[in-house]
Amino acid sequence: MSSSDPIFDVVIAGGGMVGASLACALEQLPLRVAVIEPYPFDSAAQPSFDLRTTALSRSSQRILSGLGVWNDVADAAAPIRSIHVSEQGRFGTAVIDAREQRIESLGYVLENRRLGRALWQRMGAADRLSLLSPAQAEGVQAGQDAIHLEVIDGDDRRELRARLLVVADGARSRLRDALGIRARQRPYHQTAIVGTVQFGDRGDGDTAYERFTPDGPMAILPAGTDRHVFVLTRHSDRAGAIIDLPDADFTDLLQRTFGYRLGRVLRIGKRAAYPLSLTASEQLTAPRAVIIGNAAHGLHPVAGQGYNLGLRDAASLAECLADALRDGPADAGDAAVLRRFADWRRSDQEKVVAFTDGLVRLFDLQQPGLGLARGLGLAAFDVLPGAKRALARQTMGLGGRLTRLARGLPL
Repeated sequence: MSSSDPIFDVVIAGGGMVGASLACALEQLPLRVAVIEPYPFDSAAQPSFDLRTTALSRSSQRILSGLGVWNDVADAAAPIRSIHVSEQGRFGTAVIDAREQRIESLGYVLENRRLGRALWQRMGAADRLSLLSPAQAEGVQAGQDAIHLEVIDGDDRRELRARLLVVADGARSRLRDALGIRARQRPYHQTAIVGTVQFGDRGDGDTAYERFTPDGPMAILPAGTDRHVFVLTRHSDRAGAIIDLPDADFTDLLQRTFGYRLGRVLRIGKRAAYPLSLTASEQLTAPRAVIIGNAAHGLHPVAGQGYNLGLRDAASLAECLADALRDGPADAGDAAVLRRFADWRRSDQEKVVAFTDGLVRLFDLQQPGLGLARGLGLAAFDVLPGAKRALARQTMGLGGRLTRLARGLPL
């Protein structure tokens, strides 16, 4: 591809879960789109489609339905019908129940690899979509009418031009830095140890548990009839020794931390570790460029909001582009389009970043009296229907302005 090649309307740098979701959304619009992804989809090094699972909010399920992806993964998605929040050694608990909200489920749990496969299959069937993989985007420079990228494919270097560049290449985005967009980054000095677990009691297989402990938060998520997923967070200095424990010792640790709400731990699967940090971009746009997903906001997994927030980014950007097309011949990188997107997304992103980071900080504090206050707070929350309803809507991604896709409408 040379500089004389036709210009793309949109180039998406990053074909992980958020970038691929945006590509599937844009397939509904008369736009010429390219996706640049450093890893082949089926590569074990592909970081988006790894051993982890994703807790999909209710609005995310609706968006994936609108992308034509949900039917391909629904059979593998485990419903979450209640969320149980507790603190180890404290009396207070809080439960959000789908029945109280008069809905079937609060969300779903799905393997990243399964969702990634469905997204890439959808992209592969799109007529106006070009997949450049494996390839790397570098050397970005914005002009008046287009943005120019240097694309590296093995030993081959090419120039790519687009009206709009969408940066979706993760929390450590080099393109974000190349565009001059600053991001606040803070390590949590924590590592998430994840894997699958089977308990002796299968009677509560649709409840997601969030448990805070002095050593870090943990989550137990439903993953099917006889499986759960655990996310055990520990200080990074100790995580290596913990993940290398013999199965029997790790089982004992998991049992002591979680308790016996689901009976005894019978079996654990392969474990993997992921260091945790906070990323919050100072702005969402640059001339002819926009950043979404983890490039804009990398979150602690404590409330399972990362992909859900990024998917709302993608759905909002797609709607902004669809609206611009309805108004007439559209320049996807027009400053007015990017301003509309940034104004729409800023509040949601700031709220979710503050909420997840605040939870980690609140339960990390161990000063005298704070544990009692947290217990009282959880107990009070549990008997306040209005507070539960507000948090449930936020957790389900139904707070604030909703995209058309999240409302079950076409772009």
